[in-house]
Order: sequence, then structure tokens, then C-alpha cells
Amino acid sequence: MPFAALAELRVEGREPRVVRLDPGAFHVGSDPEEVIVTILGSCVAACICDPVARIGGMNHFMLPASADGVWGKASASLRYGNFAMERLVNELLLRGARRDRLEVKLFGGARLGPDSASIGARNARFAEDYLRDEGMALRVSEMRGNRGRRVLYRPVDGRAFLRELPVAAPGITVVENRLRQRLTCLPPGGSIELFD
Repeated sequence: MPFAALAELRVEGREPRVVRLDPGAFHVGSDPEEVIVTILGSCVAACICDPVARIGGMNHFMLPASADGVWGKASASLRYGNFAMERLVNELLLRGARRDRLEVKLFGGARLGPDSASIGARNARFAEDYLRDEGMALRVSEMRGNRGRRVLYRPVDGRAFLRELPVAAPGITVVENRLRQRLTCLPPGGSIELFD
């Protein structure tokens, strides 16, 4: 999938309005001048759009699932795939999207080092299983591998652009190492039941 510079995403000659998405966040929009940008390592981003309603959004989650959504001592449920996916889909539906028209693109889930072997794969598998269980069609999947990714997504029409980052991208490696250290302190998650 080709990468487009932000300048290539101009609408009627105007620069796009950039929304930067950090881990544990999501954004929904319908502005044709808006572009959502995120950088992924073992994390996964789901980009979901209803092209008829011209609304879409992206989430960015760090771990597949949690029963209570607690991260350390604070509630940070959107860092978990089960909460992030439900929140994004529900927000799209509340704003006029229809489930049968949703187009989904998944990115991330990389293995950036020997110690992060299972985090990226677990995130990718969770996202694929979620879509299958919810009966949602996967249009594009650029997951796994051993490289980070920079993703640009235009929510109004669902266009996504991807650039693979160098294998040794230092910023992603630092974030992955912090996440790995934090995971050793967290209690194991329980099961969760998703609902419509």
C-alpha cells in the first residue's frame, strides 16, 4: 500500500487537519479535511469507515483484552482491544454509521524484539477474531512482521496510507520496552463477554 505525504491529502488545495492518535485513544470524524495519524509497533489500530454516511474513525490499542479496563492503578480501558473496538464501533453507530456498511482496515501487531514476541501476535489475533465474531468484513490487513508502521487515515472516505518504519526505529523500541516492563506488574486479565 503506498504512503502519501500529508501534502498529497489536500482537499481543494487546503492542507489536511491532522489528528495525532496516541496509544489508548480513538477518534471519530466526518470532516473531509481531517487525517488521523498514528505510529504502531506491537499495538494495533483499527480504521473503520461507513463510506455512505461519510464517517469513520481509528483506535490504537496496546493489549488484546481486560475484564475491568484497569491499567496499573488507573482506569485506561481504551488501551485494551476489547474496550477500544466496542467504543469505536458504538461511536460510529451513534453518529449515523450502519453496521452492514462498515469497512475495516487493520494495522500493526509487529514483533519488534525477542521479548515482544507474543504481544503483537496476540493483538493481531484479537482484532481478527473480534471482526469475525461481530460479522464485520476485513478489507485490508497489514499486520505482524517485524517493523513499525506509520498510518495516515482519512475517516470521511476510509483511505489509508502506510509507511513501514526502519527495523530499529528507536522511538518505537523505547515505547515497547516501557510497555513490556509495565506488563510484568499487571495482574492477568479475565474473560469478557462482548455485546451489541
